[in-house]
Amino acid sequence: MMDAITTASLHATTTHGMLPALATGAPNAGDTAWVLISAALVMLMTPGLAFFYGGMVRSKSVLNMMMMCFTALGLVGILWVLVGFSMAFGDSIGGAGLLGDPLQFLGLDALFEAGGDGSVPLVGTIPALLFVVFQLMFAAIAVALVAGSIADRMRFSAWLIFAGIWALVVYFPVAHWVFAADGLVAKHGGWIISKLGAIDFAGGTAVHICAGTAGLVLALILGARTGWLSQPMRPHNLTLVMIGAALLWFGWIGFNAGSALAANGSAAKVMVTTVVAACAGMLAWLAVEGVRDGHRTSLGSASGVVAGLVGITPACASVDVFGAIAIGAVCGIVCCLAVQLKSRLGYDDSLDVAGIHLTGGLIGVLMIGLFATKSAPTGVAGLFYGGGGDLLWRQAVSAAAVMVYCGIATAVIALIMRKLMRIRVTPDQEVSGIDLAEHAESAYDLGLEAGHSAALGHHTGTV
Repeated sequence: MMDAITTASLHATTTHGMLPALATGAPNAGDTAWVLISAALVMLMTPGLAFFYGGMVRSKSVLNMMMMCFTALGLVGILWVLVGFSMAFGDSIGGAGLLGDPLQFLGLDALFEAGGDGSVPLVGTIPALLFVVFQLMFAAIAVALVAGSIADRMRFSAWLIFAGIWALVVYFPVAHWVFAADGLVAKHGGWIISKLGAIDFAGGTAVHICAGTAGLVLALILGARTGWLSQPMRPHNLTLVMIGAALLWFGWIGFNAGSALAANGSAAKVMVTTVVAACAGMLAWLAVEGVRDGHRTSLGSASGVVAGLVGITPACASVDVFGAIAIGAVCGIVCCLAVQLKSRLGYDDSLDVAGIHLTGGLIGVLMIGLFATKSAPTGVAGLFYGGGGDLLWRQAVSAAAVMVYCGIATAVIALIMRKLMRIRVTPDQEVSGIDLAEHAESAYDLGLEAGHSAALGHHTGTV
């Protein structure tokens, strides 16, 4: 991602902030080390999401859910290095800010060039290739998030096809709009960051609103799970959920603070607001559960942490501690209430991707317009800090534009796929378990089944 401080430093070292080509030189060792660590932290979030989602589904679906997350990383990883990075951060076609040139960094060949003195292409003060990998991890988890809405019922082959097309058609262009500042990698960047001037430090629109909208649309097109609302569909392993939430919280430090692209004071401020918002989100969610249900759950604490983290993601470099607490608390309260809407409105968002990521992303993006302060790294004031309503309307336009585009594009992709192929497992396969139907595996082989399997293995010579 690209924050105002990093953008300003780039502008100061180039002519009017316009780079005809990537600058080359020796990277800053400290900044490079920090972003290397941050990229690894963000990579950990996708397996963390697999644990988080895997624990929330029924035991007969856990492997399929985890596979959808893991394969998102594998699939997007290949697409990103071939054309995705270029579509997101290449020079905007026609200068319109809608899509980067897919051929500009095709296969990353230009970024592998190095000078005889050890100089390398740079983005700010870090190697351009490191920036590529850092951004790859954001793209991967954005795709993986969508899977939570359609747990238990989508064919695995159809998921892979959808995920690849969605990354190409939806995420890569939206990432260009939101993250590709003029002069960051190419001369002309995306319209939201460079023309509209909306703030999204680490992905509230491009990742969370985008994935939440896509998940909701895809869930509506697929239809509800067999037995939904008439049969219990409780999380099968809350221990996995808590492990996943812990890994997500840990990785989110790289997600947000790593987006400063430097080991500096801005990164430190972002780390504080990120942690604080997660704490507030957890406590607020538990407070709602206590008042509404009379008890507080481990699932609620994990969900509250994630809700707070989602909300602070776009705002982490724009608010102070009080703003972070406000955003986290509002997300904890509103997201806790929002997840109940699916049963009332009749849409089966299996793991609450819309209820948490879409809702939390919208709250975070819009509350920048209220709580942004000039003392934060972005240096822009919102309505409550004397900045008037100018920033608020820009934030609202950016969120609405991403929702509309993502919703329409996702619907078109899913409807075309449904016309051309079967995208949902059969009712019998869904009842017996998608793990067996799609992967011929079971997550838990215990008791008599384990004994039978062992005997079968000895008989066939496989043990």
